[in-house]
Amino acid sequence: MVFDSFIAAHWTMLGTVFAIAVVLGAVVNKSNFCTMGAVSDIVNMQDWQRMRMWILIIAVAILGVGLLEPLGLINADDSMPPYRSADFAWAGYLVGGLLFGIGMTLGSGCGNKTVVRIGAGNLKSLFVAAILGTVAFFIVNPLPLVDASLRDLLFGWVQATALSHSHGQDLGSLIAGEAGHWVRPLLALFIGGALLYAVLRVTGFRRDRNAVSGALIIGACIVAVWTVTSNVYVADEMDQRDTLQTYATDWDFHHPDTDTGRPESTRWLAPQGVNFVGPLVQSTEYTASGFDPALVTVGVMVIGGVILGSFLWALISRSFRFEWFADRQDFNRHLSGGVLMGIGGPLAMGCTFGQGITGMSTLALSAPLALGGLILGSALTMKVQYYKLLYEDEATFGKALVTGLVDLRLLPASLRQLDAL
Repeated sequence: MVFDSFIAAHWTMLGTVFAIAVVLGAVVNKSNFCTMGAVSDIVNMQDWQRMRMWILIIAVAILGVGLLEPLGLINADDSMPPYRSADFAWAGYLVGGLLFGIGMTLGSGCGNKTVVRIGAGNLKSLFVAAILGTVAFFIVNPLPLVDASLRDLLFGWVQATALSHSHGQDLGSLIAGEAGHWVRPLLALFIGGALLYAVLRVTGFRRDRNAVSGALIIGACIVAVWTVTSNVYVADEMDQRDTLQTYATDWDFHHPDTDTGRPESTRWLAPQGVNFVGPLVQSTEYTASGFDPALVTVGVMVIGGVILGSFLWALISRSFRFEWFADRQDFNRHLSGGVLMGIGGPLAMGCTFGQGITGMSTLALSAPLALGGLILGSALTMKVQYYKLLYEDEATFGKALVTGLVDLRLLPASLRQLDAL
């Protein structure tokens, strides 16, 4: 899409992303897709149905990006967050994913599910979203009266563990270096095709039309946001085309006498998929500013669109209802969940959608590492909660943790502290 006005180009992109997000929110609500629920189903019932749905979404996203990128329709190299960054901060991805997984279990859902539940009337999720957005803001921005962020103060060691890859950390670049862009489509076909086969070969899953259609639409929404944010240009009188990010960076050259329509930051004009940690931070800033139009970003549109889509489906399905904390313990659990997701999300450079789907679509190594930490954190937290509930005072945190690790086959059975019933 080429425009002769930055404002027209910018708001067309934002409006299109908003429309896609409305569809995303409605479909996630309708299909009951939940990444924490997918982990919970396996841990508690050995039911892989929602996990297969998640895998199908990842497959669609990988195939979409892998096939559209060589055609110039998607630019994942210059994305924000920078999934293919040369710096492979493995410790941050792993620790961040672990913390986020623990947090999403305590907070009754990841960033996406939190936003979807807001649309369905869940006030607990609104509280979690506010906590997540605020904590994540101070993870990446300086604290008041302190010239350092929480990441600098608490996790400065993470950068010291980072490994540098001159051509980027995605599989294509690691295999073929500068020629990585030729290898990525083949890898996408192989990996995406293998994932498709793995889930669609299961007859029970294939017959679940709600799950299959939901996964296909959710995956298509991820690819659609990638495509829209990669293909909006502003052309001058000489038909010189600039991306929105390039144009806004050179704003004073194009508009030396006015700031009307100028965004507060150019960072989030870069190509991007769907994430929920950064967008919740941006939405928190936007709300705190009194809804300053200069702070409207793709992320803000994603949050608003998903809430609206979920709300519309909740009305259609008559499932909308207000929900608040059951007691103080419930409040404290959700508070802890929001804090841990706010810390873990920026460290992992994403959430279940940000790394678990969008990051995976770029074939970046950070994605499976963050995803592995996230699933481990969630599964282990569920195990600890289970044994604490089952044995009450007898199950200390240490005993429940060790037994949970035994159940997940991460420790030998001889170390079991509590019997499973």
